[in-house]
Amino acid sequence: MMERRKVDILCVQETRWKGSKARSIGAGFKLFCYGVDSKRNGVGVVLKEEFGRNVLEVKRVSDRVMSLKLEIEGLMLNVVSGYAPQVGCELEEKERFWSELDEVIKNIPTGERVVIGADFNGHVGEGNTGDEEVMGKFGVKERNLEGQMVVDFAKRVDMAVVNTYFQKREEHRVTYKSGEVKDRDREENQVVEAEKGGMYERSRTVVRCAVGQTEEFKVEVGLHQGSALSPFLFAMVMDQLSEFKYLASTVQSNGECGKEVKKRVQAGLETVSLRKRQELEVAELKRMMFALGVTRLDRIRNEYIRGTAHAGRLGDKVREARLRWFGHVQRRESEYIGRRMLDMELPGRRQRGRPKRRYMDIINEDMKLVGASVEDAEDRDRWRVMIRCGDP
Repeated sequence: MMERRKVDILCVQETRWKGSKARSIGAGFKLFCYGVDSKRNGVGVVLKEEFGRNVLEVKRVSDRVMSLKLEIEGLMLNVVSGYAPQVGCELEEKERFWSELDEVIKNIPTGERVVIGADFNGHVGEGNTGDEEVMGKFGVKERNLEGQMVVDFAKRVDMAVVNTYFQKREEHRVTYKSGEVKDRDREENQVVEAEKGGMYERSRTVVRCAVGQTEEFKVEVGLHQGSALSPFLFAMVMDQLSEFKYLASTVQSNGECGKEVKKRVQAGLETVSLRKRQELEVAELKRMMFALGVTRLDRIRNEYIRGTAHAGRLGDKVREARLRWFGHVQRRESEYIGRRMLDMELPGRRQRGRPKRRYMDIINEDMKLVGASVEDAEDRDRWRVMIRCGDP
């Protein structure tokens, strides 16, 4: 979307990504984001890669406020991304947000440029009588308490609500529209209640794919405002989509099926006999030697070859996958069918001779090898560290 609309810097809100992250998202763009809870809030800034190299400072204040400082052609530019509490939130939470935003602006040195891209969740209203210095007259609806907070903030920091200076068509005054129902106002991003009859009543849409555009069809289920599948994900991620899940299978945009094959091979390896697994490890090592241009005459140890190829032993990867699944089952409730099967003892007497190896026998051997116990599986983070034995 940014490439299509020629946008170099984009502030995003309600990302719901936990932690502090800075990563490339493809198509020459880089994302800086911060979040505390994967179920709510979260802010971020998306930059073109060329601007990403000019980032001097990143301040992640909270899951509602963060800022970036860039140097562009000698100009110091501060980009602030904010996400104000919704109308129904407590007043204390709203005041905390505005206090954090005030502190960020206050700490920016005089002479540096500031741009705030935020979802303020408020209406500043139509007209600008008495507030001409901070807003235009092309707002939306009547001003509410949250909108008054936006205007007061603009006066305090000597800034302006830029979108209100431009007259727009009716269809451009919202960021999302379904049928005759407006979902969010562009200027202040205020949620509007759906009309009686349902948000997606009388709505029709089309799907664009590689072979063209489909015919119109009726929308039965749509996007819920505030869900994890936010409009940002549709606009930013779907345009750059390289793969997706369909009927539990991975479908790649280039038509290949390598990832799905790899997933199924790894799942199948857990049931392969020890002898067969050793044969697969030998075959894997031969492929690595061929790729690196190494032969047995070079007398290079296998661990050195794996280290150069940054690939662990196949058996180690299988053991990690097996223990990961076992830990997942152990953390489920005691009535879960998978856990009950692991603890089940078959009635009757076994046949004569050496008993066959059972799944739990292999699990016990794996846990002994990594120094773990069944009790360790209750702590997910600790369990992941203990069983980690994949690629170096």
